[in-house]
Amino acid sequence: MAQLLPEALVNVIDELGHLPGVGARTAERYAYYLLRADSHISKKMSESISKLHSGVKNCPITFALIDADEEVSELYSNPSRDKTLVAVVEEPLDIISIERTGQFNGTYHVLGGAISPIDGIGPEQLHIPELIDRIKKDNVQEVIVATNASVEGESTALFLHRHIVDSGLNIKITRLARGIPVGVDLEYAGQITLTHALEGRRTF
Repeated sequence: MAQLLPEALVNVIDELGHLPGVGARTAERYAYYLLRADSHISKKMSESISKLHSGVKNCPITFALIDADEEVSELYSNPSRDKTLVAVVEEPLDIISIERTGQFNGTYHVLGGAISPIDGIGPEQLHIPELIDRIKKDNVQEVIVATNASVEGESTALFLHRHIVDSGLNIKITRLARGIPVGVDLEYAGQITLTHALEGRRTF
């Protein structure tokens, strides 16, 4: 049977289909949009993608994403940031969510994932030793464990807490408060969410 679409279009659909959360139909719509749109749009997009790996690197201290020509993250080198307060997150993009609140003036440490045996990710794959070194070097007073409220995130948080304590570091270890989002009925709240809501209950 003859190919129904031009090869160039099929190739784009196939590549877009590799993106997380993009199914076959969505990939087709994206590819067709690029085909119909002005050619400078797809050209600009392809140029930005081609420069992605060469233009981005990880901060050697915080493991946040930084420009390739930077030495360390501005969120660490800025003298106005409190180096004795460290928020530990799973992925670099988690930093954006916290920064948008405008309520945090400490620094960050990106683990590079969460402990997930089923995916073959153990503690040794995460930037935990570097975190311990930072705690000692920067005289960190508090570590805020800001991993996700998932099974993997909870396992990682528990491991971090135990590892820091076992390392003999006498510092404050806190966890982001969790609870039921406004507008969500109890019947739709997950088990982990409800557990944290009960643990974090407060007096009226």
